[in-house]
Amino acid sequence: MTKVVALAGGVGGAKLVYGLAKILPKEDLTVIVNTGDDFVHFGLNISPDLDTVMYNLAEISNEQTGWGRLNETWNCFEELEKMKSDNWFRLGDRDLATHLERTKLLNSGLNLSEATTVLCKKLGVETVIKPMSDETIQTIVTTQEYGDLPFQEYFVKHHFEPRYISHRFFGIYSAKINADTRKIIHDADIVIICPSNPWLSILPILAVEDMKQLISSKVCVAVSPIVGNRALKGPAAKMFHEMNIKPSAFEVAKIYQGMIDGFVLDNLNSSECDLIRACGIIPMLTDTILKDKYSKERLAKEVFDFASQLKKGN
Repeated sequence: MTKVVALAGGVGGAKLVYGLAKILPKEDLTVIVNTGDDFVHFGLNISPDLDTVMYNLAEISNEQTGWGRLNETWNCFEELEKMKSDNWFRLGDRDLATHLERTKLLNSGLNLSEATTVLCKKLGVETVIKPMSDETIQTIVTTQEYGDLPFQEYFVKHHFEPRYISHRFFGIYSAKINADTRKIIHDADIVIICPSNPWLSILPILAVEDMKQLISSKVCVAVSPIVGNRALKGPAAKMFHEMNIKPSAFEVAKIYQGMIDGFVLDNLNSSECDLIRACGIIPMLTDTILKDKYSKERLAKEVFDFASQLKKGN
């Protein structure tokens, strides 16, 4: 069978991962997830993107928000509010259990890959999920108003309103790929880059030592997170504007140029196909909006079939 590795951030990436998990045998799919958003809050190790992917695959995610748990309660959060605590990051009671368990596992001596495997088993997730590295990597966003902000403060505390200037990945130069993850990528036939923010979700993964080189040796297809001229989730389109770049699928494809063979973009971006071809990338048009389980599975199958065709052509 065809072995697939998917690279994913949070909400948008998790939606396509859900579809891939539905159409592929569990032993043929591995998801490598961004951990540049990870941080410690109230002494707890929180991995927002890992949690979003896990919750989606366990079918216990909040479909309305795209993050957090289904049927969440907020007793702890409400008590913290009464205490006027610094609780800008909303932690629901069910979500809190995940962070407590992860912190316990890490404190017992497990690395993040091992702790994630344990959490997946506890949540009934059979798909292999791997963090991009077991080392701590922190995405820092430099803003006009506040200077340097850890990603979650930029994204959640300040609702990505501050003007973006630049970003960097603190700790990236000492980060390594987990040995198991390295072998999984080496053995993969296809790599799929999910429709996540290219700068803040995918580039942190690719910046880990040897990751880009390993993936570049595979047939690789990326899915655009831009539909028309906007991002369906998160700050991607706003960041384009603040870099004086017109938001487009073509601009996303350029970020991955030299690494991807194919690029999936929405029908609304059909006028950009020739520009993408000129970059040496084969475009594929389809409806990329993931609004329900059917659309997630449909797009996953189309992306997988597209990548498989490209592999046959190599």
